[in-house]
Amino acid sequence: MEAVGHEPQASDELGMRLKAYEGQAAAVSAAGKDPVNAPMIRHWCEAMGDTNPAYTGPAAIAPPTMLQAWTMGGLSGHTGRSSAFDELFALLDASGCTSVVATDCEQEYLRPLHPGDEITFDAVIESVSDRKTTKLGTGYFVTTRMDIRVGPDLAGTHRFRILKYAPAQRKEGAQPKSPRQETPSQEKPPRPRPVVNRDNAGFWEGVREHRLLIQRCTACSTLRHPWLPGCAACGHPEWDTVEASGAGEVYSYVVMHHPPFPAFDPPYAVALIELTEGVRMISNVLGVPCDEVRIGMPVRLEFKEYDEELVLPVFRAQEEAA
Repeated sequence: MEAVGHEPQASDELGMRLKAYEGQAAAVSAAGKDPVNAPMIRHWCEAMGDTNPAYTGPAAIAPPTMLQAWTMGGLSGHTGRSSAFDELFALLDASGCTSVVATDCEQEYLRPLHPGDEITFDAVIESVSDRKTTKLGTGYFVTTRMDIRVGPDLAGTHRFRILKYAPAQRKEGAQPKSPRQETPSQEKPPRPRPVVNRDNAGFWEGVREHRLLIQRCTACSTLRHPWLPGCAACGHPEWDTVEASGAGEVYSYVVMHHPPFPAFDPPYAVALIELTEGVRMISNVLGVPCDEVRIGMPVRLEFKEYDEELVLPVFRAQEEAA
């Protein structure tokens, strides 16, 4: 989310009313719907492909990044929720800020959670920003802080930030672009570049050579992706690589419609591909319309050159791969 400017508040009265919600409780002494439990931990680890032994067995702990999962109320919500958050949203809606997008979250882990732990939490509206103008529109960033406890002990803190905004108006005379309309490549900005660092440089070197390399632990032979400095299964720091065969299937997927980015043409499918070697990676599926991508669809690896500098691994539906 890129804020491209800061504007004086359109209404001092509105700004003062919004700021009045800072420090107000959003939830008080709310309780988790379920104790920390092994089945949820197992489902989380399977979805993430995390095989760390710390999350199994009689001395198991919950993955720290599950912190927010234990606070979720589901469709029925939480009884400990206060009215302040709803009132703040209603005030923003009335001011024209009817759209919302999550921008980021921060978590701090202070105590491991174990199966059987009963969690409680308090949430507070930590801050409401001044009026901001972004590429999506003009509005306000709202940050909520949640403190998660087991008994009297603080187990962690979760901050969640959203932008509540009024969508930017289309310039007068501008015609809406069809989602499927193609834009000549020379008119597009360059596609974003991957972040290359010392831990994944070998992967991207292989991609430039049209080879998909998978890390393999030299101690326990566990394959892993994305590339990491050490083995998540046994902790060993040494590794070598194996080259993927290129065969796989769609494990999960989403179809991106909004927000549009200048270098892309929505809608398009972003898929989690499970390779025959057992690791999973995120990529695009080519060869079929995005609304025909399905879980279990067989795919085969290709390397697509987007410009003179950028090569990316993509996957083509097997029926289309010759």
